[in-house]
Amino acid sequence: MLFKFPDPPLYIISIDDLYISIAGTIGLVGSIPDCLDGANLTENAAKICNLQGIERPYLKYVLNSQIAIDQFDDKVTSSGQPKLALFRIRDCRFPYPPLAEQQEIVRQLDVMFAQVEQIKARLDAIPAILKKFRQSVLADAVSGKLINQDFSSLGFLKLESLILDSGNGLSKRKGDSGNEVTVLRLADFKDAQRVFGNERSILLTEKELLKYKLLQNDILVVRVNGSVDIAGKFILHKDNEKDEAYCDHFIRLRIDQQKLLPEYLLYIANEGSGRDYLVNSLSTSAGQNTINQASIKGLQLRVPEIKYQDMIIQTVEKLFKHSFKIEETVLSAQKRVNLLTQSILAKAFSGELTAEWREQHQELITGINSAESLLAKIKAEREASKPAKKTRKKKEV
Repeated sequence: MLFKFPDPPLYIISIDDLYISIAGTIGLVGSIPDCLDGANLTENAAKICNLQGIERPYLKYVLNSQIAIDQFDDKVTSSGQPKLALFRIRDCRFPYPPLAEQQEIVRQLDVMFAQVEQIKARLDAIPAILKKFRQSVLADAVSGKLINQDFSSLGFLKLESLILDSGNGLSKRKGDSGNEVTVLRLADFKDAQRVFGNERSILLTEKELLKYKLLQNDILVVRVNGSVDIAGKFILHKDNEKDEAYCDHFIRLRIDQQKLLPEYLLYIANEGSGRDYLVNSLSTSAGQNTINQASIKGLQLRVPEIKYQDMIIQTVEKLFKHSFKIEETVLSAQKRVNLLTQSILAKAFSGELTAEWREQHQELITGINSAESLLAKIKAEREASKPAKKTRKKKEV
């Protein structure tokens, strides 16, 4: 045993300890930061303390490796919340090189993981850069700059003058007669894009279907939601093979496409000053943010000629497609970097990482410096520190 777990009630942690999560999320191992030196440990974690013959940073690395993760997973018990008993951790087996090699492994891993963290930080920053890029594209789109035009001389129109028809969604949750029709909910969209597989269908009469049926290029506005970021958002409905209706969490807009293309309207309504107007039009009650038709119809916008709108849509889609492709590449790279961490740890604890170092430093890992000698010394010191057993004197008869 190279370390000990505390006996109750020794729950005070020190910067010389490591912590390990033993309930809920299992097996997270880390150092104690300076600001928590002397703090109390929660019941969901244990501390690893009184380290002998092992470098604390080395132990932290090995306990975060797949070698440890696999053993922890195998020893977890669950009756509701997963738990990892301390006595089960004691049974885990880990690589134990000589002390000097532990130090060299830590040195190399520190250097490598510093580089990995730099890569991660750069990759993590890219999605925000791409988001800012897309916002900039849309700002240039509605100003005309994107296609080398200037729309500043155009007067503002109210959206109301460009709407052919509008209506709130269906409030009922089940029907008694008619045909089964999919009624779209917010759950059927993600990031304003349709997702399939969890649709809800109810019986609708012909009259109801006529009123609530969605047509290609209808716009759904999120009428109510707990998030300010979602309420008032515009979603473009694309044609589906089957009839679809919409629930009362939406307001439907049918646009005069001879004057305004629905895709172009989304650029105005979901970004910049258009989005600001809609957010400021929300009313909040009981944690729900709501927008009404009157506020939506009051949105003011500049409407260029259809040919310019079409040019803008084509350009935006091309640029967005490129940015989304970059984003997919970044996500793939992030996954590979995460796998790289375990790959590096595997090399470290298989001996591959320090193979050359061992050849050059035999004197630091053999003889009295070997792992076997160190273990024997630790065992001897612990035996010597044990209190002597008291022997009872036999009573004279």
